[in-house]
Amino acid sequence: MNHLIEARNVSLNYGKKTALRDVSITVPKGRVVGLLGHNGAGKTSLMKALVGLQPVQGDLRVLGMAPSTQRQQLLTDLSYIPDVAVLPRWACVHELITLMGRLQPKFSAERARALLKRTSVQESDKIKRLSKGMVAQTHLALIAAVDARLMILDEPTLGLDVISRKGFYEMLIDEWCDGERSVLISTHQVEEVEALLSDVIMLDEGRVALAISLEDIDRRFVALNHDPAAAEAMAAAHPLLRYRDQGRTTSLFDGTPPEHVTSLGERVRPSLVDLFMALTRNPALNQKQA
Repeated sequence: MNHLIEARNVSLNYGKKTALRDVSITVPKGRVVGLLGHNGAGKTSLMKALVGLQPVQGDLRVLGMAPSTQRQQLLTDLSYIPDVAVLPRWACVHELITLMGRLQPKFSAERARALLKRTSVQESDKIKRLSKGMVAQTHLALIAAVDARLMILDEPTLGLDVISRKGFYEMLIDEWCDGERSVLISTHQVEEVEALLSDVIMLDEGRVALAISLEDIDRRFVALNHDPAAAEAMAAAHPLLRYRDQGRTTSLFDGTPPEHVTSLGERVRPSLVDLFMALTRNPALNQKQA
């Protein structure tokens, strides 16, 4: 199975509100994919559909299965941490390890204990006495101890400080990603995860604005850093976005601009944040401007 996720013309409606519009994406094995979008863009709806919590229109296959009708079978090979994920505050960590062993046939208690040794969490600790960062690392240790092929994370580090977020992602990449498994991560901390990603999917008002590997970003998009004197010529070439970078203006193009324009600037690598700003619209900002 080359593609762990295959979606073709997938749509999802909540009454009169459309959450996903004709979404078509694929996620191959061995990839770390960032799912980006403003609030309300459809990220959580897509993730819920992938794990069988929301039926959709269109063709959706996850690990070769239909999530809404084969959910029980699917969840033996898929791990999921939702955006409102919580661990029971009354429980001790060792009790959660025991519980996971009873609920998930592919869970390894030995593996979970080994992962917890990377943290400052003790098996005797009660969840209610742990910091947010320690709870997040405990949750990841439990989920990563499942011998799954796909992990779906919806804002897994929301509300954590920088050090806790760094520790979470280091554990994820070092201990779970092995070239065969894939991870789909929804996050607003684009700058922090960019170095971890192999691919990105951007959603804009329920539609796919961009689905591409980071390697192909460098080939497809051209960012030119230029002096103010070249601003008029750059604007005439219709860039996707113009922004300030290190005291100079950068113009971002989809494809190679005309040669006479290219010669006016120095090519720099566009960041995911730059592309995100260029290709998506911020609903909150649009409301303020209305």
